[in-house]
Amino acid sequence: MAEKDAVSKDFTKQVLGYGLTTAEIVYCRPDRHWLLQTYVWQDYDMFPNFPALQDFLAFWQQKLEGPLFAVTVAHSNQACRTTRRGRSLSAALIYCRYGS
Repeated sequence: MAEKDAVSKDFTKQVLGYGLTTAEIVYCRPDRHWLLQTYVWQDYDMFPNFPALQDFLAFWQQKLEGPLFAVTVAHSNQACRTTRRGRSLSAALIYCRYGS
């Protein structure tokens, strides 16, 4: 059980510089590659490298069948468009457009 005066894990991350990050992940259906579907991921992550998102996308590519088509990232104080199929995801995260 948590202590009465304990702070939340999310608050601790915010104090350490993390910001709320939302990623819209567009992927091809494994059974119909011409059909796109969307998944929304959200967590506290560090701008500009997004290590938590990178880990999730690596998991996606290794364990899930639907190939990624596009990933769009929005951070609590930055807006970024990231990648389309054919580009490296880690390289694409560098091409963020700053500002909202």
